[in-house]
Amino acid sequence: MIEEKSFQFALNTINLVKILRAHKEYIFANQLLRCSTSIGANVAEAGAGQSKKDFIAKMAIASKEARETRYWLKLIKESGLVSEDLEFYLKEIEEIIKILTKIVKTSQSNSNS
Repeated sequence: MIEEKSFQFALNTINLVKILRAHKEYIFANQLLRCSTSIGANVAEAGAGQSKKDFIAKMAIASKEARETRYWLKLIKESGLVSEDLEFYLKEIEEIIKILTKIVKTSQSNSNS
């Protein structure tokens, strides 16, 4: 589920990045593109983790990237750089953060048992 959700979020974010670039907001576009696509990449890597510790580490990185994505989305929204409604993106990233946080916490508690 998180694999597909993070992949779809990255695809959707690419469209927002195109809009930012059309407004010549290249720094914001590049930052958002980097962190939003990194979420799914780390989730994919976690699935091929060599150990439980490796899995947890990759999921934790995905969670950090999701939080950074949220930061950039909020900054773009509050600064009014584009006229796009960013609520969809903010809602999606909140869901992804919740899922990743739960995965990391559950995995950590299971590995301590």
